Amino acid sequence: MKKMLVFTAILLAVLSSLAFITNSQNEEKTKGSPFGDKDLHQETIKQLDNPHYKNQVMLEDLKKALTNKEDMTIYFYQPTCGPCQQTSPIVVPLTEEMGIDLKLFNLLEFKDGWNTFNIDKTPTIVRYKDGKEVDRIVGLKSKEEFKTWFEKTK
Repeated sequence: MKKMLVFTAILLAVLSSLAFITNSQNEEKTKGSPFGDKDLHQETIKQLDNPHYKNQVMLEDLKKALTNKEDMTIYFYQPTCGPCQQTSPIVVPLTEEMGIDLKLFNLLEFKDGWNTFNIDKTPTIVRYKDGKEVDRIVGLKSKEEFKTWFEKTK
């Protein structure tokens, strides 16, 4: 019985230490992130250093830009979405080559975005002109399909 208590105490100490270390590492990774002090989902934290996820737009900033009738191209995605993970390495470099300022909106962190922007599934890329939606492309597509869509909506 005494051995079991000692074993349990050691196990709890190890688990507590691991939790503390993991939390410290996550806090370090999120410092200076575009999400500010928001508690982030682990999958979002994993993408913070990935260059395909740098041009983030926050919910309030997007609402304000659309209210101000700005032209924007927004890529709605989730870090947990397999097709999104395949789409990002296609569309981010492509839009950079084409001179398009593609903003990324993380629906895992901003769940209100689903209803606010009428998103049914991810990935979804929406083109706004004068603050109004003019077109969208939904789902995983080929580079050529995305390029054609971006050229059409530019």
